[in-house]
Amino acid sequence: MTAYTQEWLSLQIVEKAADAIIFADKEGIIRLWNSGAESIFGYSADEALGNTLDLIVPEKLREKHWEGYRKVMETGVTRYGSELLAVPALNKDNSRISVEFTIVLLKDDAGRPQGTAAIMRDVTERWQGEKELKKRLAELEEREKKM
Repeated sequence: MTAYTQEWLSLQIVEKAADAIIFADKEGIIRLWNSGAESIFGYSADEALGNTLDLIVPEKLREKHWEGYRKVMETGVTRYGSELLAVPALNKDNSRISVEFTIVLLKDDAGRPQGTAAIMRDVTERWQGEKELKKRLAELEEREKKM
């Protein structure tokens, strides 16, 4: 039987997860990009590492994103450790996708924020289906009003 070390288990879980696991340091520079992130966003780890999160944040949302990111790095507090955040994101071909994620805020021994890890899932297909159902429901309700 193989002896499992905590380090080996952690590395295997992070690297092989189908969900994207991304760590960005306190400046928002991507320092970890797992195989799930490669699948979801289309960038290899070599392409993503060293870039800012602007790589996947749509341009019109960047100002709000960075405002929130800086606040988390200053205060050491985020509500997205337990609340699911749903936002649009960009993949390598510059098309929009919908992602849901939670944040793990990493702190040093003195309690100072060092960056965030995001665990992200592509929910584009589900979001599009829900949008289509809402549209069809609105059409049916409108048709019923006319009867």
